[in-house]
Amino acid sequence: MFSLCSAFTDRNSLKAYFYALTAAFSLAVTAPAGAQSADFPADDLEFLKKEVLKLNRDLLVLEEDLLFPAQSQIAVYVSMDVGHFFDLDSVKLHIDNKLVETHLYTEHQKDALFRGGIQPLFKGNLKSGEHTITAFFNGIGPEQREFKRAATLELDKTDEPAVIELRISDAGGKQQPEFTVVQWPAP
Repeated sequence: MFSLCSAFTDRNSLKAYFYALTAAFSLAVTAPAGAQSADFPADDLEFLKKEVLKLNRDLLVLEEDLLFPAQSQIAVYVSMDVGHFFDLDSVKLHIDNKLVETHLYTEHQKDALFRGGIQPLFKGNLKSGEHTITAFFNGIGPEQREFKRAATLELDKTDEPAVIELRISDAGGKQQPEFTVVQWPAP
């Protein structure tokens, strides 16, 4: 079946078509029962419903592309291994000495990280060029003492999306946690 969504290439024409379909659908739904069956058979209503859902999905994808274009996109994730030497409390993320994200962790979130989960911390735009990514980790370290550490990455942002991982791992030999900021290779 031909999809009307594929006929539109720019956001404005797709949005206008979405609003027209929404208006037609709302007229069909609010029309008197006799008029509804004569003007809009059930098959047409189902078709309109499906098209409105497809258009809504396409609008969301287009808005995501407009807000976070691939050439300036940066995503930062947090990961942790078993955590024998560190109990994570919070993470603060700075890009070029500006605070861009802070996150306080619940027990449930820490448990998910211990089991191998990766938490999306930040998604945003960053111009091409040199940038400094700094993460500040707060929590309880060895011997139940407050523990605060920072890890930094000098990022040379290109036109490709950048994916950064903030890794918290145990250094068994030192009996201390290790904090690293790693850039994932481009796909």
